[in-house]
Amino acid sequence: MISQKEYIKRRERLAKSLQINSMTLLLSATQKTRSHDTEFPYRQNSNFYYLSGFKEDSAALLIVKTKESIKEYFFVAKKEPQMELWTGKRLGVEKAKEIFSFDDVFEFTQLQEKIAAFSVGIDSFYYDFEESEARLTSLKSELKSVECFYNVASIIGSLRLVKSVAEINIIKEAINITKKAHHRAMQVSSKLTYEYQLQAEIEYVFKKNGAYSDAYTSIVACGNGANTLHYISNDKALEKNSLILIDAGCEYNYYASDITRTIPVSGAFSDAQKELYELVLSVNKAIIKMIRPKVLRSKLQSKSEELLCQGMLELGILHGSFQELLDAKAHKKYYPHGIGHWMGLDVHDACPYKDKNGKEIPLKAGMVLTIEPGIYLDADDKSVPKKYRGIGIRIEDDILVTKEGYENLSEQIVKEIEDITRKSNSNL
Repeated sequence: MISQKEYIKRRERLAKSLQINSMTLLLSATQKTRSHDTEFPYRQNSNFYYLSGFKEDSAALLIVKTKESIKEYFFVAKKEPQMELWTGKRLGVEKAKEIFSFDDVFEFTQLQEKIAAFSVGIDSFYYDFEESEARLTSLKSELKSVECFYNVASIIGSLRLVKSVAEINIIKEAINITKKAHHRAMQVSSKLTYEYQLQAEIEYVFKKNGAYSDAYTSIVACGNGANTLHYISNDKALEKNSLILIDAGCEYNYYASDITRTIPVSGAFSDAQKELYELVLSVNKAIIKMIRPKVLRSKLQSKSEELLCQGMLELGILHGSFQELLDAKAHKKYYPHGIGHWMGLDVHDACPYKDKNGKEIPLKAGMVLTIEPGIYLDADDKSVPKKYRGIGIRIEDDILVTKEGYENLSEQIVKEIEDITRKSNSNL
């Protein structure tokens, strides 16, 4: 778990980046309607949670920075017994004062009046442009002296790039739960009939082990479905001689895992499936070995493209001169996405890839990123050798950058052909 001391340090780091005579406002996420009068399960805004650890809606964080001081004010929903009967207990102002280290805590309904009171002499205002723009319309009338508005989300994103020990431990547990889910999928796939049944097995393991939510909508794509990168219908039959691309990760205590494994429905790979799988696996392992501080993600990307292009040329998927094919990006038809992304509070963590000067940010110890090469050969693509058509393969691991190099946080989730075959044919 993350301590209140860590949340305090995060806010201190944020405050150092703020202008003198500024006010910063972060709002909690709002409830989202599913249909009519029913709502989706509530999930707190990641930036708000990063700075507070607070999980309720109708909440706000206000930071006022002047030459003399930095003051932090928190706003929470009023305790209303009749509402709590329907929607659950609220923490309330008094309990929030006991738990959180803020200069003062108010009811959320007081936000506008407090902004008006604290805004005297304030000339800079920070907020999340994407999340809060529409909700700030009524508040901006209280900010008459403000000359400049800044997007605080970009600053917080930079703070979130390097994970603390506590964050890494939570991510490790999310991956440990995900390991159990993927291994179960390998063991039961041959016994099931539909993709959604396999999805249910995976998400059952998530919830059984304390991960109450998936980190994103699970992809369980059998056969040609794997060639749709964001395939989430998961409603097709499991074809016995096909591969299943499973891209599924859980969210544990707000932190994500993101794992992809591609496995045979029947428990055995065909020769053609093996050839493609070994190509993608070799690229996955080669790129992971490149990870260390100061390396640029663009180098990982370009190397993955070189290796996949060369492999596709050797397998007869591409034809011609390697360098000409690479320069023409012929391989992008079959490998159209990036090698990976940041991961943390969001599965695609909202952290920058370039600094404020537009320069690429190199890897640094404490960063967590995915490595996920893939190859996607549509069943209707007549330019591809017939034996490979309809096969889509991606292999994705979650990697921690360390001072010495890297730690593959998901190395215990099997991915060698022999290990997948053994796991698929083992007893539950």
